[in-house]
Amino acid sequence: MEPDIPPPALDLDEVTVAYGPALALENIDGMVAPGEAVALIGPNGAGKSTLIKAVLGLVPLASGRITVLGTTPARARRDVAYVPQADTLDPEFPISVGQVVLMGRYRRIGWLRRPKAADKEAARRALEQVGLADRARHRFGTLSGGQRQRVLLARAIAAEPRLLLLDEPFNGVDAVSEQALLDAIARLKEEGAAVVVSTHDLALAHLACEEVCLLNRRQYGFGPTNVTLTPDRLRATYGGHALELRGDRVIVAHS
Repeated sequence: MEPDIPPPALDLDEVTVAYGPALALENIDGMVAPGEAVALIGPNGAGKSTLIKAVLGLVPLASGRITVLGTTPARARRDVAYVPQADTLDPEFPISVGQVVLMGRYRRIGWLRRPKAADKEAARRALEQVGLADRARHRFGTLSGGQRQRVLLARAIAAEPRLLLLDEPFNGVDAVSEQALLDAIARLKEEGAAVVVSTHDLALAHLACEEVCLLNRRQYGFGPTNVTLTPDRLRATYGGHALELRGDRVIVAHS
């Protein structure tokens, strides 16, 4: 008897999003399995953030369907965590690192209920996973940009998501923070969570993800990283620029 194959964590079926008469995304298809990660790769304005917002149920679809964890984006929201490109937390606001991470538990416990010992322990473990357990009492605004990004990932980890969405998590982070983010993503995948990462860094896509979605308003490829990240497909995605991977470097040349 063959083992049961779990349903996809994310299923995109001809997803089209429009802002007025302008199409932001057109006919996007693909699936992400539990325990796997997909990189959304494309130029600025390609629709990567729009697709993430659609998966969150924050923008309506003009056509097509998105299924998240077997249901609609709105119904799945409790099991989905999101790390935005630029968080709305004011660095001057007097809130500690530990309090920021504890916010990840509120969707489970409710905003009006006090966190219990189990919630505080989940927040502590999440901070430990990103290497910042010793900063729990520090004010969030005193951390470096890379450390803040790690705290926001810890907030998402504390929510115990089955699907994690990250919008450009590696932008402007130092090498230590980059490795901590990669390690945390790998650990979440081992625990069965699916991950969607928007990134411009092709080398990091190779390190963190099994699949790639090449995106520039429409889809130029969706499949295994080593098959999909080809010079021809990247050139088409980026509108005629030639891109190559050489070791861990990305070479961009205007044609």
